[in-house]
Amino acid sequence: MRRKIPSLQALACFDAAARHESFTRAAQELALTQGAVSRQITALEEFLGMDLFRRTRHGVAITERGIAYAKQIAPRLQGLEQDTLDAMSTQGQGSAVHLAAVPTFATRWLIPRLPRLAALHPDITVHIETRTRPFMFGETQFDAALFAGTPEQVRNWAGTKATLLLMEEVVPVCSPKLMGHLSELTPQAIALLPLLQQSTRAEGWRQWFEAQGVNLQSVGMPLALAGPRYELFSMTAAAATQGMGVALVPRLLVETELARGELVIACDQPLRGERGYYIVTPQRNDKSAEQAALSTFVEWLKTQKSAMLN
Repeated sequence: MRRKIPSLQALACFDAAARHESFTRAAQELALTQGAVSRQITALEEFLGMDLFRRTRHGVAITERGIAYAKQIAPRLQGLEQDTLDAMSTQGQGSAVHLAAVPTFATRWLIPRLPRLAALHPDITVHIETRTRPFMFGETQFDAALFAGTPEQVRNWAGTKATLLLMEEVVPVCSPKLMGHLSELTPQAIALLPLLQQSTRAEGWRQWFEAQGVNLQSVGMPLALAGPRYELFSMTAAAATQGMGVALVPRLLVETELARGELVIACDQPLRGERGYYIVTPQRNDKSAEQAALSTFVEWLKTQKSAMLN
């Protein structure tokens, strides 16, 4: 029986037009004429029996039904494209793992270690995209997620199972220029230096100082917690290497800078937080080659746990 599926060209034109809410910009993206895009979308509307756009004197406006349809087909088109790229890249050999990951951990820890995986399993290709929050695996093409969060967040991620890779420990780091001739600073001395703030960890410095028994009131608490703010740990670490202040970051995310001497640990008093790094996978019983590759990848990640701080 013939499938009730419109042409891919029409769907691609509609997807682009829906994102831009413009036939002209869709045509530019797809290297087509505006008239070609318009004809494809008109044909799609006739196929569906509904209007996807309202034509106006000033252009087009997507309808409510068009918005709903666009949300449905966009991930399917992306998945089809990804499947095609996988087939082209492996040419029928090997398997791919599609990984969602928090960006800094993926960049700073995972990617530098991927050559070890390639040496052991050259048939496995790992594709990485950024995701920072839990999501429904069934609505994406991801096989697993490298997630940073609390145990409660992991437990509440429905339909998944998680393996803890490492609990997070943060330490204060800075440029050697700020240390002078000292090998280590006291917490009280650090409180008097410019403190780089993590916008996603507003209480980070306060928690570290309290753990060290420092009374921030005595060193001017507003001043101690009023440094420049950055969204990502990578930004905070970069600012610290430039001598802009002291950063409170997970040690494992600044391994490279510490090894190069661009950063030093200002006070080796780590604070263990509630957050950890997990490999999260959906609860499936799939025995396909892709799932076999995923299992191999997860087992390899577990072997790296002992090397995370090396």
